[in-house]
Amino acid sequence: MRLAVQTEDPDVQAEAGAFGRWVLSIGNGTIPAMARQGESDPTWISIPSEHLVHTDGPKIPAIVDVVYVDFLQRYSDPNYLKERAILTPTNDLAMDINDHVLSLVPGEEREYLSCDSTGNSADEARNIDVFYPTEVLNTIKVNNFPYHKLVLKKGVPIMLLRNISQAAGLCNGTRLIVTRLAEKLIEAVVMAGSNIGDIVYIPRICLTVRDPKWPFTLHRRQFPIRISYAMTVNKSQGQTLAAVGLYLKTPVFTHGQFYVAVSRVTSKKALQILIENEDGTCGSETRNIVFSEIFESLANK
Repeated sequence: MRLAVQTEDPDVQAEAGAFGRWVLSIGNGTIPAMARQGESDPTWISIPSEHLVHTDGPKIPAIVDVVYVDFLQRYSDPNYLKERAILTPTNDLAMDINDHVLSLVPGEEREYLSCDSTGNSADEARNIDVFYPTEVLNTIKVNNFPYHKLVLKKGVPIMLLRNISQAAGLCNGTRLIVTRLAEKLIEAVVMAGSNIGDIVYIPRICLTVRDPKWPFTLHRRQFPIRISYAMTVNKSQGQTLAAVGLYLKTPVFTHGQFYVAVSRVTSKKALQILIENEDGTCGSETRNIVFSEIFESLANK
């Protein structure tokens, strides 16, 4: 956990301790949970009201307003941007949030399109270009892989999706802020880590990915980055943040995912959660998935 208490006030310390125990109970699976109708496993937990965001209007603007306070005055401030993020279970939802926040940033945008092609196709998959034209390849979205269309503005925070130079601190997960958009390079400043403040240049690179359901390997030449106002919970691992908004349009879907999200914060007040029910209303219950067999096997070793 990343909780930090910078005072000797016993009340503040007690509050941080209670919050820390709540977070640990989520990770250990000991928090009280219940099963909904038709379910055998109790996975649904109640979230304290102090962490909940409620709105009768659009959900994305609501969670953005809570996390990115005074955004238009500080949208290009690295110290402001590096300490906050909105987390979601899925890439598609993170992309929707990033698109919304990008629309709020002043200035002209620049669009970068990837060059997609196929390779190493199976022998039986003939006429691969007929069945998988470039237009189809452009629509493919893969986890931890850049999209075909990348839209950026100066002052936008981005995250690297590949290791480029460990010596320069350009590793998978590094967050930067865009300072200049050229045709073949993106200039950015490192926002955190041992190389904070360094000016770096990110080139387009050729990336490959293969999926069992495809009879080919996808080759995509694109900048290995993604806008990082919002990111998936899995991608947030390793991040320490002073303001976290967790938008659960759908519940988490794998072991420990909810714990990872709530344990990114440095204080209790830094965590805000918006839970969207199936009917579009804001709720107070969500799913916490913990495979207790993992802890049991570790205890028996």
